[in-house]
Amino acid sequence: MATFLYRVGRLAFRRRWYVALVWAAVLAAVGLGALKAPGAADEEFSMPGIESQKAFDLMEERFPGASADGATARVVFVAPGGEKVTATENRKAVEEAVAELGQGSQVATAADPFQARAVSEDGTTAYSTVTYKVGAGDLTDASKTHLTETLAQARDSGLTVEAGGTAMDGGGGPGGAAEVIGVAIAAVVLLVTFGSLAAAGLPLLTAIIGVGVSMAAILALSSALGLSTTTGTLAMMLGLAVGIDYALFVVSRYREERAKGRTPQEATGMAVGTAGSAVVFAGLTVVIALAGLSVVGIPMLTKMGLAAAGAVVVAVLIALTLVPAFLGFWPNAVLSRRARKSGRVQEEAADNGGTRWARFVLRRPLPVLLLGVVGLGALAVPMTDLQLGMPGDEAKSTSTTERRAYDALADAFGPGFNGPLTVVVDARGDDDAKGAVTAISEEIGGTKGVVSVSPARFNEAGDTAVFSVVPSTAPTDEKTKGLVTTIRGERDGVEAETGATFEVTGTTAMNIDISDKVQAALVPYLIVVVGLAIVLLLVVFRSLLVPLKAALGFLLSVLASLGAVVVVFQQGHGAELLGVEQTGPIMSLMPIFLVGIVFGLAMDYEVFLVSRMRESYVHGESARQAVTSGFRHSARVVVAAALIMIAVFAGFIGESDSMIKMIGFGLASAVLFDAFVVRMAIVPAVLALLGDKAWWLPKWLDRILPRVDVEGEALSRRSEPAAGADVEAGAGADAGPGVDAGRAADLDVART
Repeated sequence: MATFLYRVGRLAFRRRWYVALVWAAVLAAVGLGALKAPGAADEEFSMPGIESQKAFDLMEERFPGASADGATARVVFVAPGGEKVTATENRKAVEEAVAELGQGSQVATAADPFQARAVSEDGTTAYSTVTYKVGAGDLTDASKTHLTETLAQARDSGLTVEAGGTAMDGGGGPGGAAEVIGVAIAAVVLLVTFGSLAAAGLPLLTAIIGVGVSMAAILALSSALGLSTTTGTLAMMLGLAVGIDYALFVVSRYREERAKGRTPQEATGMAVGTAGSAVVFAGLTVVIALAGLSVVGIPMLTKMGLAAAGAVVVAVLIALTLVPAFLGFWPNAVLSRRARKSGRVQEEAADNGGTRWARFVLRRPLPVLLLGVVGLGALAVPMTDLQLGMPGDEAKSTSTTERRAYDALADAFGPGFNGPLTVVVDARGDDDAKGAVTAISEEIGGTKGVVSVSPARFNEAGDTAVFSVVPSTAPTDEKTKGLVTTIRGERDGVEAETGATFEVTGTTAMNIDISDKVQAALVPYLIVVVGLAIVLLLVVFRSLLVPLKAALGFLLSVLASLGAVVVVFQQGHGAELLGVEQTGPIMSLMPIFLVGIVFGLAMDYEVFLVSRMRESYVHGESARQAVTSGFRHSARVVVAAALIMIAVFAGFIGESDSMIKMIGFGLASAVLFDAFVVRMAIVPAVLALLGDKAWWLPKWLDRILPRVDVEGEALSRRSEPAAGADVEAGAGADAGPGVDAGRAADLDVART
């Protein structure tokens, strides 16, 4: 592989104009396709195989045309202190507001709270449910403005008016500030690392081009493949992060090869042949992790994973072709300022920070190992208290009207009012359907923890009924989960008595079922992803213990980051520092996201760092010397890559949405733990303790595994020029064999 990629790098360098034009054509083609493609619709969330989804599907079948596809807004009216909302003036203000709400062009109905019995027992609070003809994503700005202006007019009467529901959603997700902050910090880190604007700008430029190609392709294919507007979120985040990292490693290796006295074209070929090989296998591990999201069984998550995997593939191709092409355009611009001024490229000092740190760990491997493992283990302990759920309006800031509406309803109608359960009774085949529904309703109404049961609503055929059950506890309370389990446990007895059966659904039940399914899928997902990655790393490192060590280190960092998320977002320690106003369960999909994304990034650092150690070991250095050499060449770049990742993810902590905060904090802490504790401390400590045994591979396994030459052993047989070559001389002549006659002219043009 190293030889093949070496040729690819040299070819891209020589034919840089063709490569640049090809990528420009690809970007233009997918961009044009994105412009012509119909707009992507908001994908309806579904999770096949869970009871709440089956119940929802049954409602869709038995109540055609009555599905809850339209957006809703629940408008809450609270009377001033000491007054009743039923008082003449207050009631008039409420009725006028509801009448005005119903005048919206996209509004289907606006329920009168006094006719719908939507008034609290103490008469202080009432609510109106506004139902729209279209989904939340299709609401026009005019409809949203009409809603907010009507609320403002109602407040002028002296009432406290707040609103929640899907119609109030602002589109979800960050508004772009997080990405801008991340890119800005990445630019600073790259500039400090390379000391060159061109070297710092090239990874950013190529990463942005890669993200542009990926996002345009996703938009172009959104209609044909059923992709939603949220599918590209993960692809954009990871495409930007790995795109910068992969280009960073190739450029760094190019500068290193130039320092050995190689000409720009030869250095480019060597960089792509060695660092490019690591990029390929690092990218494969990320693709495996993302494609493995299909194991969870959530269609939306599967599409997000595959789309992000496609973005990673694009980032790999960019690093192998467009980066060397750009190096052909500006071969000396990416060198340090000192090299450009002096005209000579100096090889990196043998006693740099990475070398000193490696020697420190090699002298004290056991204490470093124990400290790292115990520290991460202690951080992972709170993870045993992990509670999964889907935080709603209760997790939003009290400055939002949605949160204030949630609190007002909870105060007036009880904490369970915000998360009612929906029971769907299937009485088809029962001679007395109404009697069966009544019996089921009474049985559930008598269950401990149930506050009230609404009257049943039958379909036209009279064989299916739906009614709501209001729990006494909040939607995210563990007691509510226990109530759902209890109600479902009564099903067999009720079915035997009545001949009818029922299923429990609704947002609260759906969230509970999702949490249970995600927890059940987490272990199989880990087995699939880690198992495939171990096989891949066996091929890369031709070692049995190094891949196992890599996988165990990753698990340690993920558990520690989950523990940190629990401490802040569930237990509330330090939550105020991050602007988290309400603690609660951890988002159900958070562990899966964390495992998938961080695994891919962790294997990036593992491949780039340890492949340099493997390269030195294969080329004759002792096991301990190889660790030092690996850190000498890769530590600074790995640290820079990790800081860029942390900056990109930490930027999301500043968002107002608590779930985005949670994702940003979890990913940033996971990269911090994995890069600086596992890869930079535990990995060299373990390799120091194992010595030559770290690179042991059974002979029978050695014969089976394919040889891919990631460490560039075949390239090492090329001539080794002296270090400190002249920049201008290097730009016009090749120091290695196999140079075609027309290359010198290309190199002369490339002088900067």
